[in-house]
Amino acid sequence: MKPITLLQPSRVVFGAHQWDNLSDDPLLSQADSLLFVVAQPLRDLMNPLVDRLTAAGHAVKVLIYDHPGEPTVSYFQGLLAETTAFNPGAVVGVGGGSVLDVAKLLAALDPTRQPLETVFGKDLLVTRQRSLICVPTTAGTGSEVSPNAILLDEASEEKRGVISHYLVPDVCYIDPELTVSLPPRLTAETGMDALCHCVEALTNVNAHPLVDAYALEGLRLIMGNLETACQDGRNLDARSAMALGAYYGGLCLGPVNTTAVHALSYGLSGTFHVPHGLANAILLPAVLRFNLPLAAEKLALLANTLGLKPKTPVGDGAEMTTHEVALAEAAIAAIERLSLVCGIPQRLSELGIEEKDIPRLVDSALTVKRLLVNNVREVTGEAALALYKTLL
Repeated sequence: MKPITLLQPSRVVFGAHQWDNLSDDPLLSQADSLLFVVAQPLRDLMNPLVDRLTAAGHAVKVLIYDHPGEPTVSYFQGLLAETTAFNPGAVVGVGGGSVLDVAKLLAALDPTRQPLETVFGKDLLVTRQRSLICVPTTAGTGSEVSPNAILLDEASEEKRGVISHYLVPDVCYIDPELTVSLPPRLTAETGMDALCHCVEALTNVNAHPLVDAYALEGLRLIMGNLETACQDGRNLDARSAMALGAYYGGLCLGPVNTTAVHALSYGLSGTFHVPHGLANAILLPAVLRFNLPLAAEKLALLANTLGLKPKTPVGDGAEMTTHEVALAEAAIAAIERLSLVCGIPQRLSELGIEEKDIPRLVDSALTVKRLLVNNVREVTGEAALALYKTLL
């Protein structure tokens, strides 16, 4: 068995109402000044917490993340200037994946030592300046436990990643109560993103039994609870299962990471501003079918984990489908059904993407080599073109 290093926070606080205990966290008590990066809809949620921390003698600054969509380089630079001026001892991110990615970079980056432009890529950060706590309010990105942060470069319309163990938070608070107000559309999109993290890690050239365990359990939780979470947002059991599934998906992102699904989605998000989870959800079934000749064993394992039965006749003849492939196809069909019942569009044309846009998408996808190399089947320009066309 090949060696692997699994990164995760030193402390994970999981459960309903655990958010209420954040003000007493020892990591915060050790810092004189605290910076909170908070999604705009959560502004009022912060007031009691800020009051308690201020009364305890902390200097507190709250940065409201009010950027539409994913964070851009220029937007981040503005927040970095404010952070540098305040010089907090600890940073706390409260929100979805974009907010958490920004908080992680604000905690890590010292622009006097390493300008932002010099840290895009893998393992280029030399240190982290401040303590870091992440509090997710969606069940999807896994950013609360991952070593990744993504920014959109406006000039190139490309999403650029910083990957470093310094971006793994010290502590994360996963409170499913914070997700109950998430509307069905965002629940579906972020949930499908978490599903992608798990299945892409499972069907990956770098797949590992240690991570497979997280991926399969994450898939079991998400496949069994996303529909309920979309239909009944106040169902705390479903929300808790989704939060845990997203956490497992986040653990998959460090040692194994994602594949062609995410690579092909980057152009949709960067150029056409399709939400990240939605872009991944639309692409996932097509990429899994493309990978099927080399991923049938793992997808069959997923089908068995979910208790699925093959629908295709099986047999020994060349004209018949093997049992393993039939199981793999059942897993893909189950993912497709879940996406559909949760209201995810199934065609790129539903998002306004036309055939004339595809060459631009292909060019963008082929730049994401750090993810394409993880795919079990090589994605050439011709293959990417065909994949996009099947989804029009």
